[in-house]
Amino acid sequence: MKSESKQNKIIDSKELIIAMDELEKEKGIKKEYMLESIETALVTAYKRNYDSTTENVKVTMNAETGEIHVYAEKEVVEIVEDEKIQINLNDAKKVNKNLEIGDTAQVEIIPRDFGRIAAQTAKQVIIQKIREASRNVLFEEFSDRKGEIVSGLIQKADGGIVVLDLGKLEGVMPLKEQIPTEKYKINDKIRAYVTDVERGAKGSPQVIISRANGDFVRKLFELEIPEIYEGVIEIKSVSRDPGSRSKVAVYSPNENIDPVGSCVGQKGIRIQNIINELNGEKIDVIEWNADPSIYISAALLPAQVLAVDINEEERFAQVIVPDEQLSLAIGKSGQNVRLAAKLTTWKIDIKSESQFRKMIEEKNNEEATEQLVEESTEIEE
Repeated sequence: MKSESKQNKIIDSKELIIAMDELEKEKGIKKEYMLESIETALVTAYKRNYDSTTENVKVTMNAETGEIHVYAEKEVVEIVEDEKIQINLNDAKKVNKNLEIGDTAQVEIIPRDFGRIAAQTAKQVIIQKIREASRNVLFEEFSDRKGEIVSGLIQKADGGIVVLDLGKLEGVMPLKEQIPTEKYKINDKIRAYVTDVERGAKGSPQVIISRANGDFVRKLFELEIPEIYEGVIEIKSVSRDPGSRSKVAVYSPNENIDPVGSCVGQKGIRIQNIINELNGEKIDVIEWNADPSIYISAALLPAQVLAVDINEEERFAQVIVPDEQLSLAIGKSGQNVRLAAKLTTWKIDIKSESQFRKMIEEKNNEEATEQLVEESTEIEE
């Protein structure tokens, strides 16, 4: 039986098994998984090279020795109508004396030159599995870095997407994730925020990065301001017009801590580091407050606010500012009020003091006119 086994074996490759054992230890690719993949690939290789699409073929690989055997699986029948898939009972008994009609016999076959084909196929499968494992490791590694800041050298910048060399992978920054006022040049080193990690072509991980995302500003605050990283100060909200202006609402439950002062830093050094990273983007740091009137007033900085009338049900705020502060409160192209509304999640309508007075006078006149009409109607009746 031993001599028969040696005669019938296709491959006896201990090197292949040793390689799989090492891959399991180093890259975490299960040996059983590689064996199954190789066996499946060998069935395909056999059918392709020996024009045997109708034959039921099974290939096994010994997990200890690397021996590969090819079997034709045939149904045991009384009368054979198709030799490729059927075998008579007498011949089946020669394979296994316990076989009966209706059973499946595994008849070992020794295809010519299949050893060479098998070796090539096994090598290709292992290389493929190593690549897959490497891609999976990178995917998991960078999936864990989603929401973090990464840095790298610009590889491509042609006015469309920007590609960043992150070492093991490339980071792709779509046009919408770029700061409109920035110019990106090849070999420049920049930082960006990881917004997502996707499966790209052939399963390769693709890291999507951004410099325009509001969370990029949030993360920069965490990096520059220890109190935020430690949780002593909390960033409640961020609104941003990339490249132009950002508003950041901060809060500390500790009354002894000035959250705005801590973020700005002595002589503005902390906030200046963030502004420099954003190439001069203006940043308004305001203190969050549970009272929407106080919060909205702060959100409209640098404008001064005289009064805020709140409609809780509609989350609408009517804001009154001094006449000379109206343009400042609204901002260029409505930027200041737009960012304040996004920061607070309230609808905000701004009126100057004179506009508000005029509106009140008109309302009072309308009410007075309605009153006169009602009185006139009563006299006529």
